[in-house]
This record gives sequence, C-alpha cells and structure tokens, in this order.
Amino acid sequence: MQNVQTSNAPAAIGPYSQAMIANGMVFTSGQIALTPAGEMINGDVSAQCVQVVSNLKAVLEAAGSSFDKVIKTTIFLADMDDFAAVNAIYGEAFGDHKPARSTVAVKTLPKNALVEIDAIALI
Repeated sequence: MQNVQTSNAPAAIGPYSQAMIANGMVFTSGQIALTPAGEMINGDVSAQCVQVVSNLKAVLEAAGSSFDKVIKTTIFLADMDDFAAVNAIYGEAFGDHKPARSTVAVKTLPKNALVEIDAIALI
C-alpha cells in the first residue's frame, strides 16, 4: 500500500490519508470544501461542490489517476434538497464518464460542510 499526499488539496484534518493506493486502485478520503491552505469555503452548496471537485481531482492526479478512471463515488449531502445543484457540478466534472455512485443525506459533515465526495478509481 502507498499513501497519497498532495499540497494541491487540503491536508487530512484527522488521523487518515488523502488517499491510499492498493492493487492498482486509489481509494480517496472524502473531500470537503477546504482550500489547499485549509480554509473552509463558506459559500452555498454550489461553491462548496466546486472546491470539493477540485480537491478530488488533485488527489486523484497525485495518485496517477483521473476522473475518467473513477469506478465508484459516494456523495454525502447535509441537505438532500441540494441534490440537483451538486449533480450539475458533478456531471460537469465527469462529463460522459458515468461511474457508479451513491448519494446519501447525513445529519452533519466535518466542519459543517454541505457536501463531501469520495472516490475509488483505477491507476
């Protein structure tokens, strides 16, 4: 196994890695709307999702992967009413590639984020 770390995404805010590589795959930790400097984006869910997608892209690239190699994602929403806004930004990021996905509403996310996304991808 190999730990993935990049300064182009926020550092982990707990005892975990940005991602791990194992058996030709990368497993990312959930990304929230922290800038690479660790500052929270305080905008609406769309502004936060843009940052989340940017963070996820940076972590995948650091692992030698990309959105077109993603197999599965999980989206965590603080409010399921934000589904359409998040779906639009997510769809733009992934284009014609359509990985398997789960979307769930949760009571609270770290730092009171509105959206969190993680991914599993091929290298």
